[in-house]
Amino acid sequence: MNRLLVAVCVAAFAVIIGQRILKLMEISLYSREIPLKHLPNCQLLKHIDYGSEDLSILRDGLAIISTGLNYPGLPQSEGPGKIYTLDLLDPRLTPVELQIKGDLDSDSFNPHGISIFTDETDKSVLLFVVNHPTQVIGDSQVDIFRFVEEENAIVHLKTIRHDLLHSVNDIVAVGPESFYATNDHSFPNELLHMLTVILGLPWCNVIYYSPQEVKVVRDGFLSANGINISPDKRYLYVSDILDHEIEVFERRRGEGLVYIKSVAVGSLCDNIEVDYDMGDLWLGCHPNGAKLKNTVDLEDPPGSEVIRIQNILSEKPTVTQVYADDGHVIMGSSVAAPYGGKLLIGTVYHKALCCDLK
Repeated sequence: MNRLLVAVCVAAFAVIIGQRILKLMEISLYSREIPLKHLPNCQLLKHIDYGSEDLSILRDGLAIISTGLNYPGLPQSEGPGKIYTLDLLDPRLTPVELQIKGDLDSDSFNPHGISIFTDETDKSVLLFVVNHPTQVIGDSQVDIFRFVEEENAIVHLKTIRHDLLHSVNDIVAVGPESFYATNDHSFPNELLHMLTVILGLPWCNVIYYSPQEVKVVRDGFLSANGINISPDKRYLYVSDILDHEIEVFERRRGEGLVYIKSVAVGSLCDNIEVDYDMGDLWLGCHPNGAKLKNTVDLEDPPGSEVIRIQNILSEKPTVTQVYADDGHVIMGSSVAAPYGGKLLIGTVYHKALCCDLK
């Protein structure tokens, strides 16, 4: 009788796991194919061959780009990561590598999400960088730099580590030493995290950090990825990449987040950039996550997709696909941002592309 009971339990568990694996395949959009939707006058940027995972554009048109992310399960870059600038007003569109100064081990620099903060007290530009020095899940820190444009350099100011910041993906700065950050893993352990994903447990979260306090301000994400803030600093946007949604929260006193709404995007959207003037959201997305793996199939590579959300706070936001490629031009788009009639598209481990917007 006991053996029969054990057999029944094992069979039931196998059925449940099988159903969850099928669900995971569905979440990854493994069968999705999208038609091409290209933009005019696209060109791949020079010097960027190992990804451009995140980027942000200053108001004067200077883009700051993180490159060379080494992330478990994806193709590896050669050498440490780097930070580049790109002047979008210069028709040559040539990225310039920034020198890293200060007390930081640049040989282990492995940049992920980035955020720019302008300190109104002295107008200095601070660059916040998510860094994974040992290239393993569970090793995350946030490094703060001062951007010195005239020297083509970033000067390291501070490294922040905390147990709650265990698998940080992206970050949005809200003060000279304060920020919100997403954890894309529920545990600082790949095996445990994958188990929670297979079981459909939404255990990832958003963390608020300041020198005075560190706390979980929102949880309930399958995998919290990109994060950004509205131009008026009132609303926070988070990409729950495995739910194919952008979630909107209102900031409240004490830096708490109140849920407002979710907007379906129909794709695995990575980082979020926000237009300074219009407040539109621009998303770099993966149309088929099953193709993102450590060995790239050049016959069937991971595609790229850029999605724009207009009027996100209205009753009926407009969700538009702006760009789509099957991976033969650009693979694995992770971020996109407009400026001056151009669209800059970054990738997890491939190149970066700049196009004219119609």
